[in-house]
Amino acid sequence: MLEKFKLGLKRELFIYLGMFFILTLLMHSDLLSHPTSRFELMIDKGNYSHPFLYTFILYSIIFILRKTLDFIIGLFEIKTS
Repeated sequence: MLEKFKLGLKRELFIYLGMFFILTLLMHSDLLSHPTSRFELMIDKGNYSHPFLYTFILYSIIFILRKTLDFIIGLFEIKTS
């Protein structure tokens, strides 16, 4: 049971971090060409948390949709035990 929990936690963390990097690159494409200037702007403005906040909001929406679909699919699955 604990191994299943660890595996699920690692999977969700991988999904979150993947979304984080994809959203970061989509919103700030200059990170690939001029990362130091982007980090300097971030330090000057002091906006460290907005990428994590936006990713968390999108992750929460997708997580709710996934769990809702899992529940609906589970209602229609044939129990074979």
